[in-house]
Amino acid sequence: MSTPAPKLTVATAWLDGCSGCHMSFLDLDERLMTLVEQVEIVYSPLVDAKTLPAQVDVGILEGSISSEDDLEKARLFRERCAVLISLGDCAVTGNVPAMRNHFKLSEVLDRAYRENVTLQPQIPTRAVPALLTPVKPVHGVVAVDVFIPGCPPSAETIWSILSDVIAGRVPDVSAVTRFGA
Repeated sequence: MSTPAPKLTVATAWLDGCSGCHMSFLDLDERLMTLVEQVEIVYSPLVDAKTLPAQVDVGILEGSISSEDDLEKARLFRERCAVLISLGDCAVTGNVPAMRNHFKLSEVLDRAYRENVTLQPQIPTRAVPALLTPVKPVHGVVAVDVFIPGCPPSAETIWSILSDVIAGRVPDVSAVTRFGA
């Protein structure tokens, strides 16, 4: 009787973004069952695990680097993940969160927390991570191995690229997606 091969470990996180890429991941539907036969999701907003393990085979980051918390998480993922995937346009280019790069941070905060608020307008100071200037894509702060563009990328794209990574192949991202798709 042979021992089954150990499953690859996968961790995901969303940084500054809308979580649409994780929703596309969930759109794998019945393929999620096939996926869990091949991998163990050890950290993700989709599971209960709250601590990123010391060693992870594949890390997937969605969202841009917009705060000190995002920066810390991206660095931790890079340190602990053998393969790091940048998932979606926010992670790949900065996308919508990076739109604030064209304005002074003080103006953005005033607009969001004072000008457009009717009840107790004030800029939050507790339990809010410090914002960074400028907002950056993930590869602006750590090395990334695989880039998956899309807003969000389709479940088909995610499935194709993850299947290659799990099989130990270098994915041909341009064969399954392109910027603006």
